[in-house]
Amino acid sequence: MKKLCFILTLVISLSVCEPCFALSKIGSRGTEVRNIQTRLKAWKYYFYTVDGIYGWRTAEAVKKFQRKHGLVVDGICGPATLAKIGLPTGQSTSSTNNVNLLARIINGEARGETYTGQVAVGAVVLNRVRSSSFPNTIAGVIYQPGAFTAVSDGQINKPVVQSCYNAARDALNGWDPSGGALYYFNPNTATSDWIWSRPVVARIGNHVFCK
Repeated sequence: MKKLCFILTLVISLSVCEPCFALSKIGSRGTEVRNIQTRLKAWKYYFYTVDGIYGWRTAEAVKKFQRKHGLVVDGICGPATLAKIGLPTGQSTSSTNNVNLLARIINGEARGETYTGQVAVGAVVLNRVRSSSFPNTIAGVIYQPGAFTAVSDGQINKPVVQSCYNAARDALNGWDPSGGALYYFNPNTATSDWIWSRPVVARIGNHVFCK
């Protein structure tokens, strides 16, 4: 009887602890799977419909991503893989996730800029979060299709320099050198007539910031 009680207690404990970290695998469904598919599709690992269903195609895309980034190649999105993709793992606070993700986009878009320029890029992301014209989360803004070159070309996955972490924290703490800008561009490389038509509010380093 004591042995049976011990086994039941162990089973209950494991059942309670299992949701303590995020994990998606074949058979999983929902928002997390959709987010995984969206990001892998943006990075050209996944080429199919974003349907929130973790099937073999999603698993194969995850394996390609894992192989590319030196992770265990099992096709399962556990904490390590989710962290590399930039999704919550259940092992850190949302505040830490926001700092890390914001630092990664700053690094991908502006690691060669001045520190003020790096903070300004982070501020643009946060200004979009506050705007009704954009998604209302940092992840939503960053991974909005076509929003940032660093997401499309994979620069968001590059090793992050320390100044970008510092810049992310300063932006989150309210510093906005961009003057409330919602967009920025490099005038030496921008080809869109639309972006050139936006009202300019600041020029910092190689970037023009506009609304």
